[in-house]
Amino acid sequence: MSNPTHDPFYSSPFGPFYRRHAPYMVQPEYRIYEMNKRLQTRTEESDSLWWDAFATEFFEEDATLTLSFCLEDGPKRYTIGRTLIPRYFSTVFEGGVSELHYILKHSKESFHNSCITLDCDQCTMVTQHGKPMFTKVCTEGRLILEFAFDDLMRIKTWHFTIRQYRELIPRSILAMHAQDPQVLEQLSKNITRMGLTNFTLNYLRQLCVILEPMQELMSRHKTYNLSPRDCLKTCLFQKWQRMVAPPAGHPQNFKTEIFPTNHKKAEPARQTTTKRRKRKNSASSANSAGTTASKKRSPATNFSLSSQVPVSISSTRFASSLFLRLYVHVCRFTTRARGIPDGIAAIRFNLFAHKRGKHRGG
Repeated sequence: MSNPTHDPFYSSPFGPFYRRHAPYMVQPEYRIYEMNKRLQTRTEESDSLWWDAFATEFFEEDATLTLSFCLEDGPKRYTIGRTLIPRYFSTVFEGGVSELHYILKHSKESFHNSCITLDCDQCTMVTQHGKPMFTKVCTEGRLILEFAFDDLMRIKTWHFTIRQYRELIPRSILAMHAQDPQVLEQLSKNITRMGLTNFTLNYLRQLCVILEPMQELMSRHKTYNLSPRDCLKTCLFQKWQRMVAPPAGHPQNFKTEIFPTNHKKAEPARQTTTKRRKRKNSASSANSAGTTASKKRSPATNFSLSSQVPVSISSTRFASSLFLRLYVHVCRFTTRARGIPDGIAAIRFNLFAHKRGKHRGG
C-alpha cells in the first residue's frame, strides 16, 4: 500500500504549527451568537473580573462602543472606550435586566482594510426585565460592527443606532390586575427610555459628559505626577496657547506672501528709471549749451559713465522691457482703433524690436 502524497501546506491539529483557517464570511454573525451564549452564563455572583474576561474575549484592546438615539431633549451620541465597556454591560443588568441578547436579520458583511464589517439594518436588542415588573423590551435599530480579521476575530468598533423600542407585558399580568386601576396605571408607564434603563443612561452621562473632559487631566496626572490644581493650570495654559496661535492655513496677506520678490524688484527699478531720466535731462541740457552736436545722436554719448552713478544691468533690462510693453499696448490700441488685426500689430512689434536690436549692436 503506497503512502499518500505529503501536502506541504497541511498542518496537523496536534502539531506545534497548527493554526485555524482563515475566518469564513459567516463567522461575524456567529460571534454575536457566541456573545449571546456567554451572556446567558452570567450569574448574580458575576463580578468585575467576569466582565473583564467577557470584554477581553469579544472586544479588541482599542475597541470603542457608540450608542446613538434621540430623547425628549434632542439626539444623543455616547462613545466609550475599551476600559469602560465591561462596566457598560454590567450596568444593563444592574438596572433590573435579567436577560440580554441580540437578534440580527438580513445582515451584510464586507471585507476591507484587514477588517470585516457587519452591517445589520434590522437589529433587535431584547432585554427581559424583572423589576419593577416582568416586561420584555425590544429595542430596534441599526448595528454596525467592525471585526479584526484574525484568529480571535474580536470587535474593534460597535455602533448601535436606536430607532424605536417596544415594551411588551404578558396578558396574564393585565388580567390579574384588571380590577385595580392603580396597578393598570403603573403598568401603562414606560420603564425604559429608548430601550435603555435609567441606570445605564446615568452611567453614560457621567462618563461621556462629565468624566470625558477630565481625561486629559487624569492622563497628565499619571504621566507627570502633578497635583490636580497644577494639572488644571497647565491644561488651561496650553488651551489658551492653541486659541491664541494663528491658524495653520494661508496667511492673512496672501498676495504679498505669494509674490514677495516682484515688489522688491519693482521698487528699486522704478527708482533707477527716475535717476536715468534725470541724467538724460541733465545731459541734454549740457549738450545744448556747450556743444553743437547733431539732434539724431544720443545725448548719452556726450559724457562718460565713469563720472556718473553706475547703472545695474537688471535696471537697464527692466527699463527696456517696460518700454517695449508700453509700445505693444500703444500698437494694439491704434490697430484696434483702425480695424487692423492683432497679428499685424505683433509683426510691427517684432520688426521694431529687431530694428532696435540692430541699432544697439551698430
